[in-house]
Amino acid sequence: MALIIRSVLHLLFISLISFVVLQQKSDADQEVLMLQKPRLINCKFDKIYQLGDSLADTGNCIRERICGAHTLCARFPYGMNFFQNATGRCSNGMLMIDFIALESGLPLLNPIKDQNADFRHGADFAVAGATALSVEILENMKMVNPSTNSSLSVQLDWMSSHFENTFYTDFRDKLNKSLFLVGGIGGNEFNFALSQGKTLEESRTIVPEVVEAIIHGVRRVISLGATRIVVPGNFPGGCFPIILTRFITDNSSAYDEHRCLKDFNNLIIFFNDHLRQAILDLKKEYPTITLIYGDYYNAYLWLLQNAISLGFDKNSLQKACCGIGGDYNYDLHNQCGAIGVPVCIDPSTYISWDGAHLTQEAYSWLARWLIDNNILPQLNCQA
Repeated sequence: MALIIRSVLHLLFISLISFVVLQQKSDADQEVLMLQKPRLINCKFDKIYQLGDSLADTGNCIRERICGAHTLCARFPYGMNFFQNATGRCSNGMLMIDFIALESGLPLLNPIKDQNADFRHGADFAVAGATALSVEILENMKMVNPSTNSSLSVQLDWMSSHFENTFYTDFRDKLNKSLFLVGGIGGNEFNFALSQGKTLEESRTIVPEVVEAIIHGVRRVISLGATRIVVPGNFPGGCFPIILTRFITDNSSAYDEHRCLKDFNNLIIFFNDHLRQAILDLKKEYPTITLIYGDYYNAYLWLLQNAISLGFDKNSLQKACCGIGGDYNYDLHNQCGAIGVPVCIDPSTYISWDGAHLTQEAYSWLARWLIDNNILPQLNCQA
């Protein structure tokens, strides 16, 4: 019964979204979404700043030379169910950061690389394919990021320059009502490591450096004036079509009760545990700063466990909506956005959009779980 009620409330939530044209004092009017009853409104955020990778990129990658030349997220059918065209979001519609912005009563975040955009309510610095580790550190590990050079440290440099150019001085006074999301990031390191010949055990050895890079990023945003920060962990990638296809096996013991790959998810658990502990340690150092570990892993497990009750197709929980081939509707050499690759009839009944990223419907549920069970209870602002 609780799930039925939650599902009805969620449908009402989606139905309350309405298109509103806000007259803004900028070069161009901006069409944005508003919610009638945003959940995070009592937190009184006036700005949101996002760092990360493709899970949160609202259009930076497509504006970069290297990244833009390689990404398929710049092509239709990406954005087909919300924006009606590809904005650079790696989904059929909105991302979690979009829902978090709406729930805060704020416009959707513009990508920092859009030079004509309005950044009065924050900015998105995330870049699809980004890593927490710098290009130089990856090279020392004999790894290459083929997608982008815009690692977390580069994004932080953009953020620092943005603040200097926007606020000039007194960053802290300007940012004390802002929400910062440092990630999710760090998952691409493991994807690159495994695709470039490293074993799962070898991938485990890079976890401390990845976590250290993320914590260094948190320290930097604190130094800039951030007081409320969410640091997300990683999703259980062993449930994603891209990983399930890459490491498919006839060994039934390799899979858990959800038909996810146990060994890969154990790597993610190992990473998340280290990140969570590092955040706890940082809290002791900064007792006046609100630091929240974003539990993406358990949010996804909740979604998977309750998927059928939430309206997802029970036969497609680990299949890509936009994709072709194999047990999981995913082919590394014939991905979503390529000519001839089909799209499922109803993306809202799929969790996975393209094998590596999720659908708007999945992101909306994950955002609600994170807000209700993870973020809001720790922000000490009553909803």
